[in-house]
Amino acid sequence: MKQLVAYITAGYPDKNFTVDLALALGENGVDTLELGVPFSDPVADGPVIEAANHRALENGFRFADLIEISRAVAPKIDTLWMGYFNPFYQYGMEALLDTAKNIGVNGLIIPDVPYEEAKAYHGLFENRGLANITFVAPTDGEERIAAITAEARKFIYLVAYAGITGSGQSEDLAPIIEMIKRHTQTPVYVGFGVNEKTAREKVQGADGVIVGSAIVHVLLDDTLSFAEKIAKCCEITRNIKGLINS
Repeated sequence: MKQLVAYITAGYPDKNFTVDLALALGENGVDTLELGVPFSDPVADGPVIEAANHRALENGFRFADLIEISRAVAPKIDTLWMGYFNPFYQYGMEALLDTAKNIGVNGLIIPDVPYEEAKAYHGLFENRGLANITFVAPTDGEERIAAITAEARKFIYLVAYAGITGSGQSEDLAPIIEMIKRHTQTPVYVGFGVNEKTAREKVQGADGVIVGSAIVHVLLDDTLSFAEKIAKCCEITRNIKGLINS
């Protein structure tokens, strides 16, 4: 069974909605929740997720909200925190990982920390049994891929193209997936540009997909009620889970 990871922006439109959506997604095809930490300069994200980040911050999001949300959802769905390094660093990495461990969060996704810098924190994650999700890009050579994947845990996040999330570009990922699998048995999940139209194509040769902008786009639609947003997001994830396993 190929896996589906879903990104949502924590605290948008509000904390209770995030909890309700996360639990609903877990019942509608989502295997792992990528709980996004709102940040003022989300450099790897496209305009859809960036807008949700800014709205959450304008609504008064605080890091304590992330912890409160996670306490409610992590015991019920496999949960990762996705965020940029600055808020994590300000919290303190040891304290952050202790908190994550204590409330059942299983790891972090930090897109703005390259492998070479992330190695400094490897022991902190390993000692707590937490994953620091490894990124591989289509531009990485085989020597670098071998080094990166040697310490990969949980899954490898394969960036589907050189760009930002949600821009819908397309690349032939078969060669790089084959290259990754020569060096590791860690599952490979494809992210960036995954939606109902692209999921079946992008999952070829991979073990799962990561969908974000397609869901967050629904959250930004102010013509929908909260219940309608949740229903539409769940329809998307059910459809994608079916597509990647058909």
